[in-house]
Amino acid sequence: MTEKPAPRDEPEKSLSDLAGSYAAKAGMERRDDGQIDVLKSIGGVRGLVESVLPGIIFLVVFTVSRDLGPALIGALGTAAVFTVLRLIQRGTVTQAFSGLVGVGICAFVANSTGRAEDFYVWGFITNAAYIVGMVVSVLVKWPLAGLLFGFIRGEGIDWRKHPRRLKAYVLATWIVTSVLVLRLLVQVPLYFMGEDGLVALGTARLVMGLPLYALGLWLAWLVSRPAGSALPGGSAGRAGEQD
Repeated sequence: MTEKPAPRDEPEKSLSDLAGSYAAKAGMERRDDGQIDVLKSIGGVRGLVESVLPGIIFLVVFTVSRDLGPALIGALGTAAVFTVLRLIQRGTVTQAFSGLVGVGICAFVANSTGRAEDFYVWGFITNAAYIVGMVVSVLVKWPLAGLLFGFIRGEGIDWRKHPRRLKAYVLATWIVTSVLVLRLLVQVPLYFMGEDGLVALGTARLVMGLPLYALGLWLAWLVSRPAGSALPGGSAGRAGEQD
């Protein structure tokens, strides 16, 4: 008896599993009413505090003392406390150390150059990398917004088969990309002002961090919603978008 050939949709299934894993790791969540839970998607109140507090400590301590050392120690110490708390509460190792590693890199760069404004350089680099990734995802017709939102809505990667849904997710990806580009347009000129622009840079970094990202995420969710998306699971939306 001859062996049956492997199903032709096996590569698509593998891509679907990969995209699903990516969406799950991104921490995106949807409320019972079918809307994206923006606060949970950015880590909740705790995630927001963990994201902004080390930067606030750094900015305040340096502004008051004009001494880079204590400011870096304060930022690192704050991030370390959050890391220990997550480990005590048995959070994942990646989750526990991700914030500390990020602050550690920022502190290392600033300490190496002796320039307080260099505390923000690593953020520029990662921001630019995300922009490149999102632009590439649009060019290859795998927009990242589709990978994230598609699984929350129960679409999987079926949205790629329908031009209208693909176009919606391309637009959503451009919205998030615009937020990242706006950050650089505002913050990089402040960086080149040196210490004279440090307070403005630090403030812009805090305001244009998770709060602005959350707004962009919410707008991207709205513009990419399928028809009838108020129904749980998004099935009505998919049925209404068959092109």
